[in-house]
Amino acid sequence: MTNMENTRENRNRANDYVHEVYELVKKRNPDEKEFLQATREIFDSLRPVFAKHPEYIRNGILERITEPERIISFRVAWEDDKGKVHVNRGFRVQFNSDLGPYKGGIRFHPSVNNSIMKFLAFEQIFKNALTGQPIGAGKGGSDFDPKGKSEREIMRFTQSFMTELSKHIGPDIDVPAGDIGVGKREIGYMFGQYNRLKGGYEAGVLTGKDPKHGGSLGRKEATGYGTVYFVEEMLNENGLSFKDSTVVVSGSGNVSTYAIEKAQQLGAKVVACSDSGGYIYDKNGIDLETVKRLKEVENKRIWEYTKEHPDAEYHEDCSAIWSIPCDIALPCATQNEIDEIAAHMLIANGLQALGEGANMPCNIEAIEIFLENKVLFAPAKAANAGGVAVSAMEMSQNSMRLGWTEEEVDMRLKTVMENIYASCKDAAERFGKPGNLVMGANIAGFLRVADTMVAHGIR
Repeated sequence: MTNMENTRENRNRANDYVHEVYELVKKRNPDEKEFLQATREIFDSLRPVFAKHPEYIRNGILERITEPERIISFRVAWEDDKGKVHVNRGFRVQFNSDLGPYKGGIRFHPSVNNSIMKFLAFEQIFKNALTGQPIGAGKGGSDFDPKGKSEREIMRFTQSFMTELSKHIGPDIDVPAGDIGVGKREIGYMFGQYNRLKGGYEAGVLTGKDPKHGGSLGRKEATGYGTVYFVEEMLNENGLSFKDSTVVVSGSGNVSTYAIEKAQQLGAKVVACSDSGGYIYDKNGIDLETVKRLKEVENKRIWEYTKEHPDAEYHEDCSAIWSIPCDIALPCATQNEIDEIAAHMLIANGLQALGEGANMPCNIEAIEIFLENKVLFAPAKAANAGGVAVSAMEMSQNSMRLGWTEEEVDMRLKTVMENIYASCKDAAERFGKPGNLVMGANIAGFLRVADTMVAHGIR
């Protein structure tokens, strides 16, 4: 058999293997659209990997890596301020522990279900691997909606949630963090309840804690800053820059706020941001201090920005934010916020680069459109890995019983994001897709986990 024939046979075997496993995943998870979307996107990237590495096929890596090691679902009963009892569902998906203890956030949002938890935990495998830190992957949450709840109601709910979750986590087992609807307040309540139940003080069981109470400086800013650092590397590689560019950022939570902050520090003009009700457009550039005060201090809706900035416009359809012309788009709100229509609109308006600050904010069709039109594209599992990278740094600080300065954390974060970019770029080139960072991120993350799974044997 010639080398060409051998290569063709390996490619065909790899394609058959990937197809068979994906069909199995679909059969086992027929109604989990978010999870199936995430697996399909990964699978499409990995075909050339299996052609070059048949040992991964022999070891059933794809079958194993798509099946969570453990899924925990539990009832969370809590009492509101009027004495009425409510019941929510709690989840923790402990997906893969080959690189270290499970690591991933906790999300409180009405949309939370098994499919979303599995998709987020599956994405976390590759994201965490890309950081180079010794952390596995998990994700958790509840369909509890913190909006409109009092401080005491949130405390009672989080304590009830942690009462059950505490049975399944620990500093060397599973280390949750915050996510949508879970900030340092909620982490503080859960941390207090965990230590109360355990009868001790285990600083490393949760990350995202208040820096005054064992947390890391720079954690709140990390995901937004990290996204911009990654995009900055991508832009520089292509002779572009944030300086004097027009930027649109969706969302107005932690990720969005600090993506705006870092982009502005690098000389960009950010003209729009949003919340679930709508978006604001300020042709003069977003006044970040107003946004921070409205969202972080006063807990108000984004439309109130226009009361203080009369030149700004408010529009109720938050998805229409992508109609605003921009050089760089940073979707930082939620999954699947950019579809084919939004992608075409952005390209028609001159988009040069996009960095995914949220988890899977672009659907598969939108990503294909961006890549076909030569838009520089920074995929979420690489671009938004800064948050979990600094969470791992918080674990290290807790283990050593010390704290790093904000400057030291930021310096380490920037280095991590530069290294992630370099590994994605290198993987894309090695497997014949130079410049395709979607493929590069998937392959680079997968290789690190797959090699470890082979070394650990079948389990």
